[in-house]
Amino acid sequence: MGKVKVHRTQPSLDMTPMVDLAFLLVTFFMLTTKFAPEEPLAVDMPTSTSEIRLPETDILTISISSDGIVFFNMDGKYNRADLLEKMGQKYQIQFTEEERNKFALLPSMGVPIQSMKQFLDLDTESRKHVEQPGIPCDSLNNQLADWVIFSRMTNPKLRIAIKGDRDSNYPIVEKVINTLIDNRVTRFNLITNMEKSQKPS
Repeated sequence: MGKVKVHRTQPSLDMTPMVDLAFLLVTFFMLTTKFAPEEPLAVDMPTSTSEIRLPETDILTISISSDGIVFFNMDGKYNRADLLEKMGQKYQIQFTEEERNKFALLPSMGVPIQSMKQFLDLDTESRKHVEQPGIPCDSLNNQLADWVIFSRMTNPKLRIAIKGDRDSNYPIVEKVINTLIDNRVTRFNLITNMEKSQKPS
């Protein structure tokens, strides 16, 4: 009796679900990724062995450059717009809605409040080339204290961090810390780079 020949079909793999999944992942990462804004100064931070990570939201950062210039940054677009409004009321400067929106999108800034309108009037490229003098934090003109006070009024959940250059002069760092302490901020973080562990030879 003759053998029955079974007809074999080539196996096929439907790639449609995998392609759908790939596009969903790409879309997810595009919508959730937060790009770090271009900072106006480069800070060479000291190293430490601390592994505590700062949260990604509700952060106020005070940066100190190697030549002692103080910069300020706070996250939250709407919080920043409200903050500028409060600072304008304190210093009797009227900011327009357009200026508030521009300020809300700025990276760290280091200009006195009296120069803020002229600074915001510049286009984005021109702002990158402005040599910012820093936020005053002297005893006679301590605008940094006002930025901190109104920031905490705007967002009570803020955590404060100091990012100082390893070559910063101690007196300016001391002024910043004393400004925080004078305004009842006794808990703050110092941002450092992770110290590389020495491998045994």
